[in-house]
Amino acid sequence: MFTGIVEETGVVRASAPRGDVVVVTIQARLVLQGLAAGDSVAVNGCCLTAVSVSSDAFVCELTPETLARTSFGPDLAAGRRVNLERPLAANGRFDGHIVQGHVDGVGRVVDLRRGDLSADLEIAPPAALERYLVEKGSITVDGVSLTVAGLRPGAFSVALIPFTLERTTLDALRPGDPVNLEADVIAKYVERLLTRGNA
Repeated sequence: MFTGIVEETGVVRASAPRGDVVVVTIQARLVLQGLAAGDSVAVNGCCLTAVSVSSDAFVCELTPETLARTSFGPDLAAGRRVNLERPLAANGRFDGHIVQGHVDGVGRVVDLRRGDLSADLEIAPPAALERYLVEKGSITVDGVSLTVAGLRPGAFSVALIPFTLERTTLDALRPGDPVNLEADVIAKYVERLLTRGNA
């Protein structure tokens, strides 16, 4: 389980196909502390397995399923910055919200409107995700835990403080860019329980 509190941004060092998977090497620093082969890392909000770890990078293998359900693909090339987070330790402090690292869908950036220091990010989610969005509810965008600030048909907005813009990849988003989205798991459980109750 993750919290959506990004620990650092890493940089893709290499990305290449090998058979039916894509092997990605990500340069990092903080998330490497205590990281071993077989451990999980959230990369732009997607839970991936570190198949090998070196002194300055870790390697992940992306399956066709992962590539089909996330914003990863041709854009995940050398030089791309990515948001990184290790799983929550059992004795750790819980910030953000409950994040599983299971991407529910890929949204598209509508606009990033900048103020003096902050910014408002507007995203068009897949239609299937809209029912889970509520004003002041939680949403994960590329691994970042955020609060839904506004809703309109076909889009939602989040407010980004300077700290978030400085410490994550969201500052570089442009209209049309794809982003990984994960809805609040509590909303999904509530929907499931209510649906079963009416069956």
